[in-house]
Amino acid sequence: MEALRRPALPEDAVRYRLFAAAAAGPGGEALLRRCAELALVRFAPLLASYVWQRQPFRLRYVPRRGDTPAHLGGTTVFGDNVEDEWFIVYLLREISREFPGLAASIDDNDGEFLLIEAADFLPKWLNPENSENRVFFYKGELHIIPPQEPSEQGWAPSAPCPTVPQALALLSTRPEEFLAAEPIRAALDKRLHGYPEKIQASLHRARCFLPAGIAAVLRLRPSLVAAAVQAFYLRDPGELRACRRPFRTFPAEQRVMALVTFTRCLYAQLVQQQFVPDRRSGYTLPAPSHPQYRAHELGMKLAHGFEMLCSKSSKVAPDARRNVLSGPLWERFLRTLKEKDYFKGEMEGSAKYLELLHMAEDHFQQCVAVPESCDEVSPGDEILTLLETTPIDLKEFEREAACLPPEDDDSWLDITPDALDQVLKEARKESLPSTDEEEQKYDLETVAESMKAFVSKVSTHQGAEMPWSSDESHVTFDVDSFTKALDRILGADSEELDSDDLDEEEEFGFSDEDDEDLDAGNQRQEQKVPPEQLVGSLKAYMKEMDRELAQTNVGKSFSGHRRGAGSVGAATSESAGPDSGAEAAELAPVDVDMNLVANLLESYSAQAGLAGPTSNILQSLGLDLPESTELTGS
Repeated sequence: MEALRRPALPEDAVRYRLFAAAAAGPGGEALLRRCAELALVRFAPLLASYVWQRQPFRLRYVPRRGDTPAHLGGTTVFGDNVEDEWFIVYLLREISREFPGLAASIDDNDGEFLLIEAADFLPKWLNPENSENRVFFYKGELHIIPPQEPSEQGWAPSAPCPTVPQALALLSTRPEEFLAAEPIRAALDKRLHGYPEKIQASLHRARCFLPAGIAAVLRLRPSLVAAAVQAFYLRDPGELRACRRPFRTFPAEQRVMALVTFTRCLYAQLVQQQFVPDRRSGYTLPAPSHPQYRAHELGMKLAHGFEMLCSKSSKVAPDARRNVLSGPLWERFLRTLKEKDYFKGEMEGSAKYLELLHMAEDHFQQCVAVPESCDEVSPGDEILTLLETTPIDLKEFEREAACLPPEDDDSWLDITPDALDQVLKEARKESLPSTDEEEQKYDLETVAESMKAFVSKVSTHQGAEMPWSSDESHVTFDVDSFTKALDRILGADSEELDSDDLDEEEEFGFSDEDDEDLDAGNQRQEQKVPPEQLVGSLKAYMKEMDRELAQTNVGKSFSGHRRGAGSVGAATSESAGPDSGAEAAELAPVDVDMNLVANLLESYSAQAGLAGPTSNILQSLGLDLPESTELTGS
């Protein structure tokens, strides 16, 4: 029932919740609100410098509703930058480590997407249908709560999902029992590896020749660059009408060179779009050979994004934002930042101190000071408010432009085929093959044995099992049960012949008397002939069939074992006659492994380096064949 009440998420959004692991008393709301404030202050150095693609990370108090207890929660739309989602995963893990009394859960439109990252190591009973309210971060570690009533065959895959209070009660009393397996935690740690240093690596600083008003706004609110890029990137003809006339808010006459900080995702979106400005806008571009062409192009695109945002503004200044930095909450927030050494010893009033202060104010206004009942202020309103309250000194911007630091190298935009192969192999959790010829020994016997092990596994309606699966059940076939089931399906009169069968018997000259004579003969033969003789007769029959097939194209399409010219074979050949050698060659047993490997290599070579059934199956078995050119040459 809880899943029915939970609203559906869009494809580019993530939902997160923080619960008190132990049942909270009368002061539970105040405690949760205090935890939210402390958590945002604790991670302010990371959050203040982070540029979100669409929406920031926010924690809001959510009162009790149905079976879901009161908690801290939020939803963030991350757009095209999936790293925002994984940064939130890192934040939740660290919050649960810093506040041991909190248990965190996170999901998106795919459900428990943390389990997708460790899909190769999940237990058999866990599936998307029964995973709700089972996956939590607690004390900095991933925990998975299994069903509490195992069936005779183990954990039941159809076990109902626990409610949140049930899961929290188990988690708070017996957390060591529900700690996720080491491979699952290792897979998740690998995905989160590099945080928080990864944040700075994901930023890109580029020079932009843009209006002085935009440079002043970005100095105070660097995160607004994301809204401007999204406005330009997702523009439609109606929004672009504001840019088909001289710009009202950001005219092209007062432009300065500035260093703008993007995320790599935002920078790529801005650079990769081809756009020619309207002549009436006042923006022109130099020749592509100009050394500052990229800076002019980026500044022009940003100016269009900011102009479109302001054109959609309601022209009403947000008074709530204007006075938000003068209340006791901001003073307490700023005092806590100083205690945490957020300003890193910078002198108050210095350029670096003011830069950090502006980022802290930006973070405070986005994530801390916005009440639950307050509607989100549009970026255009914020931009206009900042322009009204911020003085613009063109001479100061020109002095800063003369000593700008160098911009970052954007060669990461161009990926080579080798680099792409490396990324794909890392995604498959495999390493690149060694270039040493002595180490590149591809054991074809291993290929054959792995393939036979895969074929011998039991498959179900959920798909084929890999050889390393823990399911080691053998294939069994009960003839009597199968016959009875077939009789039930076909009916009691299934042995009776229909009219078509009778017509066929008359056509081939069969009669009931012939059937009776044949049945009587079979009964006498079964009574008289011992089992050993029946087996020998069957082998002789199969041998005769092999001799006939060996003279056809079917027999010639298989490779056989090479027979040695031993003394025993020679003696047998002499006593058997002159044609026995040819007959022995024809009846040489088929080399199953040789034919299997040869067909696999032929199919792999036909893929021409692309994905195909052979490479997919072998890679899922942990086998990595060399390039097809190497196979052809060898």
